[in-house]
Amino acid sequence: MAALPKALYTPEEFLALDRAAELKSEYHAGETFAMEGASENHDTIAVNVLTELGARLKRGPCRPFSSDMRVQIPAADRYTYPDVTVVCGERQFADGRRDVLLNPTLVVEVLSPSTEAYNRGEKAAAYRQLASLQEYLLIAQDRPHVEQYTRQPDGRWLLTEADNLAAVLRLPSIQCDLALADVYDGVSFEPAARPEAEPR
Repeated sequence: MAALPKALYTPEEFLALDRAAELKSEYHAGETFAMEGASENHDTIAVNVLTELGARLKRGPCRPFSSDMRVQIPAADRYTYPDVTVVCGERQFADGRRDVLLNPTLVVEVLSPSTEAYNRGEKAAAYRQLASLQEYLLIAQDRPHVEQYTRQPDGRWLLTEADNLAAVLRLPSIQCDLALADVYDGVSFEPAARPEAEPR
């Protein structure tokens, strides 16, 4: 028996479904992709980054958002849920619901085994099509390692890497610093314990 074709949705249909759903999904060219639950390390890192940036940006022109804020990338026909998003200046939204951001300045993604290739490839390429985006961070959760992509005046992207807990990243797009020790506070890099074999 032939497999049934996947249902395709318009952006408007996707938003209506996603807003009513209990679980979040991302959207690309008519298809929806359910988001998996985050690991302890993933969630700890995302909360740490949001907390640190929130404290540094308080009462300034830039505002951070959690992973509940959608980002629309019209040129790539995508809706995503970055782990952390920062927008500076006037915030632009897709509609009056104010839950779909159009002009992020900084996007942060915490890498997971199941999403790392996507975050480095298709998703990164889509984010680069946002004229507002100035900086993109990819954060490993299994070791101290952050990749920082910064848009240059000529449109090229400069890669800076940090892999030491004593390192401090300067984030020029939002004019603040982010210490790896703060990013990884409370994170364990120990491999998960294997269950003991049952006696034979």
